[in-house]
Amino acid sequence: MKYPNLSILKRVLILARPYWLNITGIFLLNLLAVPLALLAPIPLKIIVDNGFGNQPMPLTIAFFFPENFNFSFQAIILTATILMILIELLNQLQGFLNWIIQAYTGEKLVLSLRTLLFNHVQRLSLTYHDQTGISDSLYRIQYDASSIRNLIVSGLSPIVTSALTLLGMLYVMTKLDWHFTLIGLTIIPPLILLARFSNNKLKDQWSEVKKSESAAMSVIHETLSALRVVKTFVREDYEEQRFVNRSNKALQNQIKVARYSGIFDIGIGLVLTTGTALFLYLGSLYVLEGKITLGELILIMAYLTQFFSPLRTITKQFTNLQSAFVGLERVYSLIDKEKDVEESPNAKKTNKIVGSIKFEDVSFEYNKGTPVLKGISFEIKAGQQVGIMGSTGSGKTTLVNLLARFYEPTTGCILVDGVDVREYKVADYRSQFSIVLQEPVLFSTTIEENIAYGKPRASKNEIYEAAKEAYAHDFISNFKAGYQSTVGERGMQLSGGERQRISIARAFLKDSPFLILDEPTSSVDIKTESLIMNATMKLMNGKTTFFITHRLDALSHCDLVIHIEKGKIFDIIYHDHPDWLSAKINSFREKAI
Repeated sequence: MKYPNLSILKRVLILARPYWLNITGIFLLNLLAVPLALLAPIPLKIIVDNGFGNQPMPLTIAFFFPENFNFSFQAIILTATILMILIELLNQLQGFLNWIIQAYTGEKLVLSLRTLLFNHVQRLSLTYHDQTGISDSLYRIQYDASSIRNLIVSGLSPIVTSALTLLGMLYVMTKLDWHFTLIGLTIIPPLILLARFSNNKLKDQWSEVKKSESAAMSVIHETLSALRVVKTFVREDYEEQRFVNRSNKALQNQIKVARYSGIFDIGIGLVLTTGTALFLYLGSLYVLEGKITLGELILIMAYLTQFFSPLRTITKQFTNLQSAFVGLERVYSLIDKEKDVEESPNAKKTNKIVGSIKFEDVSFEYNKGTPVLKGISFEIKAGQQVGIMGSTGSGKTTLVNLLARFYEPTTGCILVDGVDVREYKVADYRSQFSIVLQEPVLFSTTIEENIAYGKPRASKNEIYEAAKEAYAHDFISNFKAGYQSTVGERGMQLSGGERQRISIARAFLKDSPFLILDEPTSSVDIKTESLIMNATMKLMNGKTTFFITHRLDALSHCDLVIHIEKGKIFDIIYHDHPDWLSAKINSFREKAI
């Protein structure tokens, strides 16, 4: 989606509203640079006209001296020197304060936009993340979001300041001679044409740069996330080459940007040099004709440099702003992504769900026209333990993902306690679930924080009791730092069984009415499997549980087993069946054959 620059600017200014005081401070400090710039050539004029030219001192300078003060050559030179030092001191102080406020305001703006973007990305559907991956989102959060600083602090502020400086310079030169102002004004139209040409070329090119840089970043993320696989298959060189190839594409696009910018700079240089030559020619004639003094010519040429400086800044900033606008366009295109799981306007709050479930003719598609689940209907009583079996890819995990509202059904509805789940508040509803996955998910923090992830305000005693229920307390206590031990990224400093028992402890502590167990014992040894099964049996007590597994003997405790094949329910087998376990196995074998 393409966004007009004015639309992006409006949204950015609204976001920056809490920092208007800081932004105003930046503008005021930048405005202070205007009179300081106008004062800078004055000492040189004093030396030439008043020191060597014997002209009387300007009244604005003489005002600060006694009425009959003798302005000797030495006094004039000393006055000009002191004035030059004072002007430079003010310049440095203005620059220092400006830098401090700009740094603070810029970082706060970036943090605000990153927070907004991160908050939104977390709430986007799993479908979006499954399709696009997370590397592009990471790039937009980390790099594109910083464009707000480049726009507000580094972009607009210098443009406004330069425009005001330009007006000041035009006024001063008009007071000296209106012909100089006319020459200055004739330079502006060619610069505008150059800027428009450059902007049109650069915006599309910056878009390509960011896309290719994001693609290169995705290689880094994928490789480091799967480093064990890369090392096992000795594919380091291949991944390096893949990164280089994508980075080279980004490099080529950067070179195109540099080429257009270079052409633009050459054009600006030629226009400004032509203007300088015209000023010098006309000024020299005026000195020869006695219309202005040599000191005034030097003053005009000094002002000319400062007149062209804001012109160069303005045109250059319009070019640089294209990168900022492209980055912010990418940010807002992500923010404007609609959530697949939308909050109903009249959504109900719920603190506790009993746990009865009813699927009514539920179908689901990840991609339109390719159904994953078709016409699923069944009913579960609160507190029942439900086994789900089926071949790989049959739709088992998709079914429980729909139940947890990670996705919305394409057709049909899911009722919980007799209420369509779409009528519950999403956060309230999801808080009723605990999930133990085949590959346990831990965060790179302490064991204590990982167990308390679903109940952050839990007491230490509650955490310890949950760990004991999950048969995790003993091995945790053997660590030097105990519950304060860090688990490393994704918990890789722990064994698979230890990670799984910590995730089960987390589910014990949360104590939610719904429990989803997705192959919790598939990747552990027999001894650890026994501990995990004992822990899960206690965990399931009194909860509406969905147990997904290929291990049919692990389903013997279930009240019923739903057999899914090719997205449809093949059979539902109840525990009160005379040979119910044999019936499950025969049913599965029959379908497999």
